[in-house]
Amino acid sequence: MSDENTPAPERSQRLQIDWPRLQAAAQAGDISPEQAERLWARWAGDAIAPARFSFTHVLYYFGGLLAIGAMTLFMTLGWELFGAWGVLLLSVGYGVGAVAVARHLQGRGLHIPAGILATLAVCLVPLAAWSVQSGLGLWPEGGPDSYRDYHRLIDWRWLTLELLTLAAAVVMLWWLRLPFMVMPVAVTLWYLNMDVAHMLTRQEGFDWEFTRDVSLVFGLATCAIAVWVDLRCRLASDPRDRQDFAFWLYLFGAIMFWCGLSFRESDSELSKLGYALINVVLVFLGAAIARRVFTVFGAIGVAGYVGYLSYKVFADSLLFPFVLTLLGLGFVALGIWWQRREARIHARLAGWLPTALSPLAEG
Repeated sequence: MSDENTPAPERSQRLQIDWPRLQAAAQAGDISPEQAERLWARWAGDAIAPARFSFTHVLYYFGGLLAIGAMTLFMTLGWELFGAWGVLLLSVGYGVGAVAVARHLQGRGLHIPAGILATLAVCLVPLAAWSVQSGLGLWPEGGPDSYRDYHRLIDWRWLTLELLTLAAAVVMLWWLRLPFMVMPVAVTLWYLNMDVAHMLTRQEGFDWEFTRDVSLVFGLATCAIAVWVDLRCRLASDPRDRQDFAFWLYLFGAIMFWCGLSFRESDSELSKLGYALINVVLVFLGAAIARRVFTVFGAIGVAGYVGYLSYKVFADSLLFPFVLTLLGLGFVALGIWWQRREARIHARLAGWLPTALSPLAEG
């Protein structure tokens, strides 16, 4: 039977396409070799990313975060019994083992658990750095004398641990290219911004307002880094580099910026209006580049401002509860309207982005 009489498969039918078949199609002239390369790179990139968040992923992350927490947030004082050099040997041993298992899992295509194990190794770097400093007697006096305080207290003495963690994370990301490993980078940048503020003000005591403003600036810088990473990932030719390495940077950058902005106090109505307008920009920015973290924080800020206006206008009024009810229902209606038109809104807003940022609006 000729090819013209062969019925075409239904579009809903599942087909299996591998690299040899793409090569055969290119040799037959159905597609060009360049198109075959691009298609395979795109499909391979899709295969690396999980299609949906399942209960298996919950188990992965729950177990992984428990292990990471045991070596960070929940570390007990009993570890000090090993001494600085004993803790160093334990942390290095744990780290080497975690990297070895991560490499093994990555080779089997289990990228999520591999990323979690590699992240555990990165999270052990500050512990190892603290052990070395303590063992050599180089830990600065006058501050925390236990590593357990690293995740609890703000202090400039942690800066060496944070910088070494960032350096190790960059090397590990270059080597293994697993997106979850960006999480400790984002957390460390968050710690770094508070400890830098403490270092700059330690002569005059802790300055909350200065720390808040430093958080705002660090948040903007982290978001800028996230945009740069996001653009490089979207324009990369290697499928391994087209994973979402920017997610955690966007998340913690938005948290630092928005909290620094929202905790600013002002009696000026104009500045409060400016705050609301910045949050409106965040809502539309998140919609334009498909990063909901900006939309969520922007929506919270706008809702807070509208609530402030409602409280001020209708203070001690019987109408206040009704206004709040209508306001809540209005946001629900807005959500329904937005959901029905989200694709068109995204496309319209994406058209407003500068040409250099247009890849952020794709997919």
